[in-house]
Amino acid sequence: MITNLLVANRGEIALRVFRTCRQQGIGTVAVYSDADADSPHVAAADAAVRLPGVAPADTYLRAEAVVTAALDAGADAVHPGYGFLSENAEFARAVSAAGLTWVGPSPDSIELMGSKVESKRVVASAGVPVLAELDPDTVTDDEFPVLIKASAGGGGRGMRVVRDREALAEAVESARAEAESAFGDPTVFCERYLEHGRHIEIQVLADSHGTVWALGERECSIQRRHQKVVEEAPSPAVNPALRERLCEAARTVARAVDYIGAGTVEFLVTSDGEFFFLEMNTRLQVEHPVTECVTGLDLVALQLRIAEGEALVGEPPQVRGHAIEARLYAEDPAADWRPQSGTLHRFAVRDVRAEFTVPDRHGVRLDAGVVDGSVVGVHYDPMLAKVIAWGPDRATTARMLAGALASARIHGLVTNRDLLVAVLRHPEFLAGNTDTGFLTRHRAVTDATPAEATVRLSVLAAAFADVAHNRARAKVLASLPAAWRNVPSAPQVKIYRHGETEHRVRYTAARSGPVAEDDPDVEIVEATPDRVVLRRDGVRRAFDIARYPGLVTVDSALGAVNLTPVPRFSGPEAELATGSLVAPMPGTVTRVVVSVGDRVRAGQPLLCLEAMKMEHRVAAPAEGRVTELTAVEGTQVEQGVVLAVVTPDEERDGSATAEAAKESA
Repeated sequence: MITNLLVANRGEIALRVFRTCRQQGIGTVAVYSDADADSPHVAAADAAVRLPGVAPADTYLRAEAVVTAALDAGADAVHPGYGFLSENAEFARAVSAAGLTWVGPSPDSIELMGSKVESKRVVASAGVPVLAELDPDTVTDDEFPVLIKASAGGGGRGMRVVRDREALAEAVESARAEAESAFGDPTVFCERYLEHGRHIEIQVLADSHGTVWALGERECSIQRRHQKVVEEAPSPAVNPALRERLCEAARTVARAVDYIGAGTVEFLVTSDGEFFFLEMNTRLQVEHPVTECVTGLDLVALQLRIAEGEALVGEPPQVRGHAIEARLYAEDPAADWRPQSGTLHRFAVRDVRAEFTVPDRHGVRLDAGVVDGSVVGVHYDPMLAKVIAWGPDRATTARMLAGALASARIHGLVTNRDLLVAVLRHPEFLAGNTDTGFLTRHRAVTDATPAEATVRLSVLAAAFADVAHNRARAKVLASLPAAWRNVPSAPQVKIYRHGETEHRVRYTAARSGPVAEDDPDVEIVEATPDRVVLRRDGVRRAFDIARYPGLVTVDSALGAVNLTPVPRFSGPEAELATGSLVAPMPGTVTRVVVSVGDRVRAGQPLLCLEAMKMEHRVAAPAEGRVTELTAVEGTQVEQGVVLAVVTPDEERDGSATAEAAKESA
């Protein structure tokens, strides 16, 4: 029997496992890096062991340090969570060699399924369809488009879609470099890229007595950068006959590698019902809550029982209703999915019925790794939480989840919340047309922003809340109406920036309070420092306002709007040279592919920056020449640091003409 469990992970998944352990009466041990010292998962554990350092390689990826932590804390078992060492066969062996119970499959199964090349060979020999492997060096023109994949990879790392021979060499080199950085193995291969395939996966559970359960499918086709962002169960595209074929194929794969524990067999499914094995994830998946909701099972509890040697009894439960999960990331979809770091001032999701467990009835489940005040750093994945809705049918569930996300209070960081809401309300999503090209095909959802009218009302609410806030802090004549003047005067002005657009609010005072000069159709019904009620065209709307350094957030039923206050009189600011390329976030320079003096075209990649488990390309803003290059491979850079300067041709030509004129004079 397991009595004390160490979770070799962090954040949301550690909290998820702890939730089941508390229900089962099992003690819990957390490990944490220096960056995670104040993380909620550390506070939730019965004991916690520090892993000195902040980088994953120095902390959560140090197998020997994690095993030592388990022994020092008196743990008798280790759960790997997902990511980090969860699919590392040597770590599993080290755990067992230390006399600890490993909550997962055998090291041999992990090792076999960890290589995409070898796993496809084994699966094909068992009679499960696979896509033919292509050698990047011998791909023919009629085989494009192709998908480059890292053999040891996962989570979209080392994956590239290539549509023509011209782009192949650079894509292979980039994929190899990313695979080496992420997994320590640069091996990549190609396979045919199916433009409109669906990513369908089967959750399996297998005990040590020969029983294998297939718990139905999850649809995971809404992806960015080959990483899932919306998952659901069951799939709107899978009928009973296809479901049985997929489940039987998944059971065949599990038996072929003597699998024990929880795992996921992933397939690519075509529109005509043909399917191909992609990979097997030998761990619990991020999206496991949707399966839990529709089956009523606790997959972590079953993992623990299987690790203790218990048998799966009876038949898997039937699916009940529909569940959809949205991954909430601190990232900006409109800026090439750029991850965000900083303080999350406020995080609250409305009407949550359960956290880290199946709700007692239809409703919203929240699995979050953050709380108010959490600091999102640059060393780990930027996922904040998973918001899951479970309802009687797909349409009801999508509406429920969209409403929960839209009304959530998320202050301090840019997130993908608006994109998630736009996807869940999109007609094509609601119709079930969700292949892996969804976000590419419907680019408008990537740029989802509040409507112009919503922004304007939010700006007015922010301005009048600020007026009330200043009035409330006044030390003299505090009883006078806000903005009051005893003689006629020019309107006062408040300025806010939303995105790249500045919004001005000119207001004067009346006995009842401030009046918007440029918005005479808007009536201020109520204005306090934290809440403003406006009436336009006979409709009243309430706006909640929160202030933080350099940020004003406005939440209403119309949507959330983040504003930056702009001072009326700003001091001189240092200006960057034209063509300067700055680091969009703190990170490590992984590749530099140009030199000073090189001519470059607009959009040409100059270097790559790695942060938050993603590789970000820094490209030339215009055609010109590289005149400065400060980026050095392997070095850490801070946000805002100039990495390179590309001087546009017109500027260089103008400078040369001026210089020539000066010399002739």
